[in-house]
Amino acid sequence: MLTRTVGRRLSWPLERLAALLSRTGIPPNVITWSALVLNLWAAVMFAAGRFRAGAGLMILAGLGDLLDGPVARRQGRVSLFGGFLESILDRYADLMLFLGLLVYYVSVNRFLYAVLAGIAMAGAVMVSYAKARAESLVPAGDVGFWDRPERLVLMIIGGLANRMPLVLWILAIGANVTVIHRIYHTWTQTKDSSPDAGPLGSTRPASLGEARPVPNLMTRTAGRGR
Repeated sequence: MLTRTVGRRLSWPLERLAALLSRTGIPPNVITWSALVLNLWAAVMFAAGRFRAGAGLMILAGLGDLLDGPVARRQGRVSLFGGFLESILDRYADLMLFLGLLVYYVSVNRFLYAVLAGIAMAGAVMVSYAKARAESLVPAGDVGFWDRPERLVLMIIGGLANRMPLVLWILAIGANVTVIHRIYHTWTQTKDSSPDAGPLGSTRPASLGEARPVPNLMTRTAGRGR
């Protein structure tokens, strides 16, 4: 997937930059919140029709998303809450970016693209939710292509090239196809399961919204790739 490819290519420069930042003592949560602020600014630029400026701010925000984890590890501040916070703020960032596009297309009376922005926004949220719920039932629920890194890269390209309508068509369809793919994948993995069985290794069903037992992963990468 794109997440792994980018991670391999940028591993060395990101670690060097993370080393520099970690020496300043800046808390990793500050980097996480800064990325959200940059995405909010990008959403404002999108709402104003300044797609290239918005895309540039998204690049800076994406850099923050990639750095908060390595900085946390180098400072010894890795925590489960840090990963949880990052996941929540990532969802807000996604919603703000699509909302900015929706506001712009409403303001210029392009209602078809406003509807596409709304559909793409719903798909982006449901891609993440489908993965989270699937992983409470099956070992892996990250099938499909349109995870968060792929969506953001496409939006950045669309903004820089001023081709956002095409991006909205792709995301409105692609993200929701990924949701359907994850529904089907989860169904195939669970259709022969006992109705009394809950998450993998559990003896009771998981209620709607119940969190999966926390794995032994003390990293700040929760939510990455969703």
